[in-house]
Formats: sequence, structure tokens, C-alpha cells
Amino acid sequence: MKPAKFEYHAPSTLDEAIALLVRYGGDAKLLAGGQSLVPLLNFRLARPAALVDLNRIKSLAYIREQDGQVRLGSMTRQRTIEFSPVVARRLPLLREATRWVGHLPIRSRGTIGGSIAHADPSAEYPAVLTALGGEVVVQGPRGRRAVKAADLFEGYLTTSLEPEELLVEVRLPAMPAGAGYAFEEFARRHGDFAIVGIAAMVVREGARCAVARLATAGAGPVPVRLRAAEEILERDGLGDAAVAAAGARAAELVEPDADLHASAEYRRHLTGVLTVRALKRAIAGATS
Repeated sequence: MKPAKFEYHAPSTLDEAIALLVRYGGDAKLLAGGQSLVPLLNFRLARPAALVDLNRIKSLAYIREQDGQVRLGSMTRQRTIEFSPVVARRLPLLREATRWVGHLPIRSRGTIGGSIAHADPSAEYPAVLTALGGEVVVQGPRGRRAVKAADLFEGYLTTSLEPEELLVEVRLPAMPAGAGYAFEEFARRHGDFAIVGIAAMVVREGARCAVARLATAGAGPVPVRLRAAEEILERDGLGDAAVAAAGARAAELVEPDADLHASAEYRRHLTGVLTVRALKRAIAGATS
């Protein structure tokens, strides 16, 4: 199929892009990498009056460290993230998650901001943002504001952004030195959407767990921070019994939906299995 008729704009500045969003009053779509939007257009599941192409706004593509965070411009390509020395050193969980994203052509065009703003709950980047307690910066006609991960995702493909706002930056706290990490995912084939994924980070002090972070992909309408499972590890340590208990608790915390790919019960089971698997790898890689 071909998309329904729309007007096309390619602004070169952020102000121009925002002015176009205001002009169309919520009836415009932003084009970043296009890996999710273009199929929706072609199947006529999205019928915007206009398309606002962000690819000429060069100021939205960067990776830099600032104030204990790694800040990524929304138009930073996933392939750039995959090979960034800053990301490898300060956000290795993000780098590992990136390698699960689709295939090479998708990562070459896809952007971090586009993935997060699209809010597909099975995507890897929303899970990492949730696990690390990151935030995004959005800009609209009334200026900029920061939105915490917990306040960003509202449901399937739905965020708290206003129609005239766009996501301009992703901010993730730099991971502590020596932190162990893992991203585990199950899909029918490599590159397919995740049936369930788990992002994990562990900071250890000897046998003690100083910090644990766990978040899901694909186990519900939004990524879920598994706080009660984290608390088991921070209280009971990093032994096999604590890890098994955290996995069992993780399975209880999610409320997945059923679809043609998997039943809700199967997704719940996978949440527990992948939590244990991710924790074991994260613990093995953590140093005191």
C-alpha cells in the first residue's frame, strides 16, 4: 500500500520544527529514522496531514558527558551509539541493548529519540531508560522541560508529550565504575520485536548488592521497573537463592497482555527466566 496524502516539511532548525507542529495543531508526525513511522504510513494506520522531517537539524545529533550524565541528542543514530567510546565506557548497558535492536540497516537509520518517543513497550531503549532512571528533555512553544522515565510512558505507543512538543535530548546517569550489566531478550528470530526483554544492572560491594536495577520490555503496555525484585537483592545479597527469589518476584510484578505471539502466562514465565539469566551475567561481570 501507499500512504495517504500528506504535506512534507524538512526544517533546518528546532524553532522551525516547533512552529510547524503548532501550525498543524497536533495533526503532524515527526520523522526521525522512520523505521517505525514509515510502515504505519504505508499501511495507513497513521494518516497525518503533514510530515516534519528532523534529519536536517544537525544540532540534535551528539553524545556528551555532563554533570554525571551521558546526554544524547534525539537524532543520534543507533549505529553511532553502538560504536561510541563514551557509551562503551559510561553506559555499557545501553551499548549492549543497542545490539539487540533490529538489523544493521535499521540501526543505521534509527535514532534514540525516535525509539523512545514511539514508546513501543517491546523496544530496548525505553527499558534501558527505565532501568537507569533516566529522563528526556522535550521542547515546545512554551520552552523546555525534563520528563522522568516514570512519567513519560503512558501506554502502548503513548507518551506524556504534548502534540506541539518534540523530544530533543535523552539523559542517562553514567553507570558506576565496576557495575555489572546485561540485557537479555527473547524473540522468535534475532531482530524481531522482543516477546520479553530484561535490562539489568548490579553494583556490588563484596557479597553485598549495593544497587540493583531491573526493567522490562514487552511485559506490558509500558516498561516496568521491578523495584520489589531489586529490593530482594539489595537486602539478601547476590547468592543463587536471592537471584532465584528476585526472578520469581519479577514474574509476579508484571501484568502482560496476550497477543498472537505469546500468551500472558508465557510472557510472565519469560520475565522470571530472563530476570535470572540477566542477573547471573550482570553479577559475573560486576567488580567491587
